[in-house]
Amino acid sequence: MIETKRNGEWFQITIPNEWENYTVQDLFRKVWQAPKKQVHALRMEKRVFVNEKEADWTQLLRKKDTLAIRFFQNEALPYEAKFYDITILYEDDHLLVVNKPAGMDTHPNSPEQNDSLANAVAYYLQSKGEFRAFKHIHRLDRDTTGAVLFAKHAFVGALLDNMLEKREIKRTYLALIHGILKNKKGTIHKPIGRDRHHATRRRVSSSGQDAITHYRLVKVDSKRNLSLVQCMLDTGRTHQIRVHLSHIGHPLAGDLIYGGKPLFSRQALHAVKLQLTHPFTQESITCFAPFSDKPEIFPDIDPHQLP
Repeated sequence: MIETKRNGEWFQITIPNEWENYTVQDLFRKVWQAPKKQVHALRMEKRVFVNEKEADWTQLLRKKDTLAIRFFQNEALPYEAKFYDITILYEDDHLLVVNKPAGMDTHPNSPEQNDSLANAVAYYLQSKGEFRAFKHIHRLDRDTTGAVLFAKHAFVGALLDNMLEKREIKRTYLALIHGILKNKKGTIHKPIGRDRHHATRRRVSSSGQDAITHYRLVKVDSKRNLSLVQCMLDTGRTHQIRVHLSHIGHPLAGDLIYGGKPLFSRQALHAVKLQLTHPFTQESITCFAPFSDKPEIFPDIDPHQLP
């Protein structure tokens, strides 16, 4: 793990063995693969220091050098702050993972909306005196519960966006579906596009975007003719799990849009686990999201026991 600490507005990194003989520029562009625009801004604004001196971006770094980057200056919150009692699954100076409840959008869908998870995060950070240009890295549907990852500043947000695109952030879901699965595991690789007959629906479409869902049978509920399945995504299309499982004849229970029966007040889908390697410390992070409406929908499953 790479040694780091915060010092006021500055983030400090002790250069490890593997970064010796990189230049500062190499570190930003090759190791972190940061966007050129952000790297240029840091350089022009003199927000990068090495051993307490303004960085020479072409000088080779040495083991135990101290790299300092000014990440934590106050900025305007991107959303109106509105109180909601949210559950924090993980937090440090750069990342925040929140357990989203049902019936809440991940972010506002209009300028006047202020009851989304992003509004609640704005309030939470403001209450701690952290005024940051935070952003969500991925989204969950309004009635899907579970782990949502936020970046607390723009630079780490860019790194996380890149990690998500490269499938280095792993998301695991639990879905309760109609019918008994014949195969205990499988992969659904079908493109997903908009349904021109329904404004909010998606459908499997040859002209849609590539979408890959892996699934595994966890448990069978023979009395209710339901299967509990674990799903992992290689892509993050809108309604992906809902569309894919409906496409193979097993819509989610409670998902009226995609053929499910009204057994519950919402579709039975929960983002149960989020895994990533911290972009700065290289620490392995695994977050488990407890069920907020258990046992109404999900059976007695311990998220920590899932593979």
